[in-house]
Amino acid sequence: MASVLVVEDDQFVRSALIRHLSEAAHTVRSVGTALEALREVTQVGFDVVILDLGLPDLDGAEALKMLRGITDVPVIIATARDDESEVVRLLNAGADDYLIKPFSVEHLSARMAAVLRRSRGHETSPVLRVGGLQIDIQRRQAALDGAPLDLTRREFDLLSFLAARPGVVVTRRELLAEVWQQSYGDDQTIDVHLSWLRRKLGETAARPRYLHTLRGVGVKLEPPGSFL
Repeated sequence: MASVLVVEDDQFVRSALIRHLSEAAHTVRSVGTALEALREVTQVGFDVVILDLGLPDLDGAEALKMLRGITDVPVIIATARDDESEVVRLLNAGADDYLIKPFSVEHLSARMAAVLRRSRGHETSPVLRVGGLQIDIQRRQAALDGAPLDLTRREFDLLSFLAARPGVVVTRRELLAEVWQQSYGDDQTIDVHLSWLRRKLGETAARPRYLHTLRGVGVKLEPPGSFL
């Protein structure tokens, strides 16, 4: 059972989500505007937020940005927009998952379960250390050579997943399944996040230090000097 905030201005969709989530034994609160959503998350501890983009007072993308400024609660975007560049932009902005309307209740439940498993699994995970990298899973903080890294939620998830498997080649399919919780997707999404992560680690694909891409195989993370 989870505490869920539904942010949806369409009364029909909102009522259906509340009904089905309640039937699945979740505790559900709902609002119809972005400002109400921001007020709710500052007052109530939610396990997950389901966020529509077409809100009457503020675009959902802006609401997501504001949410990420005050909380790390997992956010699942639920919208009719299916533009790939928009999906990538929202994932980069901190969304944990993205559902395109119309979707089945079973699909939503499966995505929620995956996001919650990952979120709750972080609570008991250790501090990871790989070379000069230090990653505190519980606090969702990372540092390189003692300097804090300013990572998006997805960048942190990607880095921590690879750091938990130092020296192990991880395939793109595995990254999609475990980090993005998707069985399929565009490699561009992974490439974008790896590129941004490399930049923050002070390296490039041509001159890697920690992140090494094996063409046609996958990606591995190792401390500098250990990759052959």
